[in-house]
Amino acid sequence: MSTSVSDLSNIVDVAQYPLSSNSFREQCKANLDESGVLVLPGFVLPAAIQKIQLEGVTHQQQAFYTNSKHNVYLKANDDSLAADHPRNRSITSSKGCITTDQIPVDSSLHILYHSAELQQFLCAVLDEQALFEYADPLSSINLHYAADGQELGWHFDNSSFAITLLIQKPKAGGVFEYVKDARSSDKNEMNYPLVEQILDGELTPSTLAMEEGALVLFRGRDSMHRVTPTQGDITRMLVVLAYNTEPGIALSESARQTFYGRLGTHLGTN
Repeated sequence: MSTSVSDLSNIVDVAQYPLSSNSFREQCKANLDESGVLVLPGFVLPAAIQKIQLEGVTHQQQAFYTNSKHNVYLKANDDSLAADHPRNRSITSSKGCITTDQIPVDSSLHILYHSAELQQFLCAVLDEQALFEYADPLSSINLHYAADGQELGWHFDNSSFAITLLIQKPKAGGVFEYVKDARSSDKNEMNYPLVEQILDGELTPSTLAMEEGALVLFRGRDSMHRVTPTQGDITRMLVVLAYNTEPGIALSESARQTFYGRLGTHLGTN
């Protein structure tokens, strides 16, 4: 499935963001390489965002909710270290999620995700040869819900990049905070002293100011980050556009069961 620029013009502000422009791509890549994050405010047009918001509200009843405990490295605890060691410190994350197959087939999210123009732009900025959708029917497009009190706890990503789109901003809270280069995963340097400072609130993190319609590219493998608890009666809605750098990859069955409560497209079945 591919999408032309003309199709995107009803979804993306192509005047402000000329995705096929080499100079624009180079500028975005330089910004991402320097800061580890790229924010494109108003990337999706207001009318398209409003339609996606309505879809999100309509289908929120189908969301699978999780309240999980994890450490910042998203790995099993290291029993050779104390329970309160930064490697093992327990963090809370809580959210709801609907998956690719639960998003309406005519949604702008499907058009955006499969757009050849967008994928070529992302490849140029992320320095990837190609991007591929997940082989399973759940993991490519996820719409996350964070109601009052729900949050995404401090962690490092397992993937080298994340692509998100803010759909609905809460009244308060829901702030994206991060500390760039808090570890070096390639060198296996976990930087426990700095992680402990972050967890103890002894270091002021950077924050991202995001409004509805903003597209965000973030390199979170070595940058520790979180989303603070939502405050108020407006649910924070955020879409994750998840791609692989190789074809035919599916999220593991255990991960799908944990994150989505099911393995395939039939709700309530395994």
